[in-house]
Amino acid sequence: MDQADFVHLVRLSEHASTENSRAYRRSVAAFAALGYAWVLGCLLLAGALVVWALPQVLAGRFRFALVWVLIAALGLLWTSLRALWVRLDAPEGLQITARDAPALFEALERIRRKVKGPPLHAVYLDGDFNASIRQTPRWGLFGGAVNTLTIGLPLLMALDKARLLAVLAHEYGHLRGGHGRFAAWIYRTRLSWLRLHDSMRGDAGPVAAATQAFLDWYFPRFAAKTFALARQDEYEADRIAGRLLGREAAVAALIEVEVKGAWLQAHFWAGHWRAAAAHALPVGPYQAMRGQLALAPEPAFAREALRQALARLSGVDDTHPGLRDRVEALGGAPVLPDWSRRGALGLLGEAERWIAHFDRAWCKDNASDWKQHHAWLGRVRARVQALAAARAQGSADELVEEATLRRQLDPQAPVRPLYELALRRRDGHLGALRGLVQTLPEGDRAARLQGLQRLWDAGGDQRWWAARTAVEELETPRPGLEHDAAALKLWRERHRQAQEGEARAWEELTQTPCFSQTAPHDLGAFALGEVQAELARCKPVAAAWIVCKRLREFPGRRAYVVFVELPGLPDDERYPLCRALERGLSLPGPALVLWAGESPTLQEIRAHARVPVFTR
Repeated sequence: MDQADFVHLVRLSEHASTENSRAYRRSVAAFAALGYAWVLGCLLLAGALVVWALPQVLAGRFRFALVWVLIAALGLLWTSLRALWVRLDAPEGLQITARDAPALFEALERIRRKVKGPPLHAVYLDGDFNASIRQTPRWGLFGGAVNTLTIGLPLLMALDKARLLAVLAHEYGHLRGGHGRFAAWIYRTRLSWLRLHDSMRGDAGPVAAATQAFLDWYFPRFAAKTFALARQDEYEADRIAGRLLGREAAVAALIEVEVKGAWLQAHFWAGHWRAAAAHALPVGPYQAMRGQLALAPEPAFAREALRQALARLSGVDDTHPGLRDRVEALGGAPVLPDWSRRGALGLLGEAERWIAHFDRAWCKDNASDWKQHHAWLGRVRARVQALAAARAQGSADELVEEATLRRQLDPQAPVRPLYELALRRRDGHLGALRGLVQTLPEGDRAARLQGLQRLWDAGGDQRWWAARTAVEELETPRPGLEHDAAALKLWRERHRQAQEGEARAWEELTQTPCFSQTAPHDLGAFALGEVQAELARCKPVAAAWIVCKRLREFPGRRAYVVFVELPGLPDDERYPLCRALERGLSLPGPALVLWAGESPTLQEIRAHARVPVFTR
């Protein structure tokens, strides 16, 4: 099923749910029963064939057809049993008990009694900024449930007690009594079908192929048909949180989680990894995170994070509605709340114990990546020092490179003079113009738009970035600034034009013959060393070649084709690996990554690209 068909079925389920909720639930139950009927039918058929064929084989009637019937029946029996008793992996994290955190468990028990839900079988603590509850099937499709709650330590640091309990009440709301039992059953069934669907991929044989064909037909339709139910369940869980802890606490929790989650992603983790410049051994993040999450987010960042969260539409890729829809459904206002004054770590009892535990675990899990990052920052620092020493004679490209590397070491580094010097040495330098815009204060709209206009007028391959940045700027409300509809319309049209140009450039890069309009790569020693280090970390890559690609759409753009030799890697793993390399390689322009195989062959690559840039 393609995405368009899936979306269509989701919309039909939403319409049916709105028109007649009871009839919709009956249809969901009937479609779920179809899956059960298929499994039980296969089981009965397999059992009957085994009972019929096995005695004959044991009696010595070794007819070819009879043996094949028995083999097929046993395969069908095994596949059916897998469907009935599919198991899910245990949750990650550290299991805690009422003895470890009595206050937390007392609060959970109060919530359970109020929502009339089943007991929790296990509570886990992990290092994520999240909380989740899940019911895993105890006996596969036959039913039974193991209820597991996972709470992230950062969430306990970020929210006060009332807001944290609102989050937990939302999660427990999924296990409520009444209609919640039906939703929970459908949720468990969906998990079972998903796990079975994934586990059957790659299985060989006619029985496995027939089973996979049924799952390919059934599971997407089951997911689409139950989507409206899952979305309704999220809204109902929000309403339960509002009833138990108050609407204000529930709304404030939703917004605070969005804003502080965005801050952790955008600022905290980047800053923590930059500490590798001064520390060769990894440093645990959670002790520092505790102190920083206790502070109110910077107002400008909070406003922008909330704006972006409210702008996200509720799509079909996630059963969770968007923030705006959730807040409006609760009857709240989508505005920044008063921030939590203290976290809810007191619910854990010995908070320092848990922080120390997760700091140690994080250091152990990230030791190798930290070592590599420390080495990379050292190389960047050495390159910055070399560029700074030669600044008096440096080219505009080298000045922009120095500024870029300095900002990688410190996002707040004062690099604006470097961009201005680069523009004096080469008027209209695209990299310098872009960098200059990035150094301007976010509140200075006039200066930013002026800089973006200069970048647009300069032409070249930075027009898409200029138009996108201008649209984002004009769509962002700024205190004291009026909405400029005419400018926004102009930049949106420019953005459309630039997108079309980018599409043509990518098509040119990907669809023309591999070695058409190519030349040897132009990477300097530092840039090449970084790419080599990244290829070395990708274990399947045995060798790599790089060529430059000249694009007619953007003659000044540096584009690259990278060929990688991947011996022994299955075909279905090569494609995602190449796409990941396209996103991750530190090349100064867009890249197309292809694996060396039938087209192009190793012989062709060696003839055109000559010496590999990397060999293992």
